[in-house]
Amino acid sequence: MTNVINWFEIPAVDFARAMKFYSEVLQVEMSEMPSPDGKMRYGCFPYEEDGSAVSGGIVEMKGFTPTTEGPILYLNGGDDLNIPLSRVEAAGGKVTMPKTPLEVMFIAEFIDSEGNRMRFHSMH
Repeated sequence: MTNVINWFEIPAVDFARAMKFYSEVLQVEMSEMPSPDGKMRYGCFPYEEDGSAVSGGIVEMKGFTPTTEGPILYLNGGDDLNIPLSRVEAAGGKVTMPKTPLEVMFIAEFIDSEGNRMRFHSMH
């Protein structure tokens, strides 16, 4: 087993708003996956087809509720997490912890456009 986590899903109340938020903050192209039954909307972060890298999606569906409690996802902050963190508020989120040094890395926390508590991680 290479990674303990291989896929994650972030709940959304407003799918289009969440897709725009993460596209702007992370500077990535999101792709919408069709739902066979039409009961959900699903957007994917970039991923490797062979499953060699961790990735995930944004989900708008009954029973998926954004939260600031429970597990926290740490998103890749790149070489300097201040760069994506600087885009959070303009994209509709709120920074709740600035770039903070730990022993050998840095973290920062934010609330996304949907109300989910998330964090960035970087080595610098």
